[in-house]
Amino acid sequence: MASATDTKTLLFFGDSLTAGYGLEDPSVEAFPALVQKRIAAAGLPWRVVNAGLSGETSAGGLRRVEWVLRQRVDVFVLELGGNDGLRGLPPEATRANLQAIVDRVRAKYPAAKIVLAGIAAPPNMGADFTRAFAAVFPELAQKNRVPLIPFLLEGVAGRPELNQADGIHPNGLGHAMVAEIVWGALKPLL
Repeated sequence: MASATDTKTLLFFGDSLTAGYGLEDPSVEAFPALVQKRIAAAGLPWRVVNAGLSGETSAGGLRRVEWVLRQRVDVFVLELGGNDGLRGLPPEATRANLQAIVDRVRAKYPAAKIVLAGIAAPPNMGADFTRAFAAVFPELAQKNRVPLIPFLLEGVAGRPELNQADGIHPNGLGHAMVAEIVWGALKPLL
């Protein structure tokens, strides 16, 4: 058994998708909690921190990241941008904010691994916007040489049986599917 000093920290930094908005008990049902269960079952010395905040934009995350980085971070999963897309904020601003978050994580914890989770803008924003928004995530992943989860809600988005009544936030079954996607990306890093 690893001692507390050997335990590493996996931090999920995101919005309502990470926070588990609308779930009865996010501390058990949200995908970060489900990833923690996988880690525990594998006997790995990692602790998960869910730093998701409903309504968070990339600009809000940039303002908040220094506070979150007061604790040591070994793997930082960046899941922001969905609210930027929903609000029609310029993709260039989202890109700049996410890059600044990556830069701050690297400045504080140079050895930390960063994983970027991509998200899509709703199609009602228009083809040019959705295309420009979608390009933000792979461009940042390539530029920063970090793993990319291409679309966090792959297989979940648009499926009523996996989402809450709002059609945006996954239900418990949806979070279980998201956890599988995230676990696949994280397992090699842990």
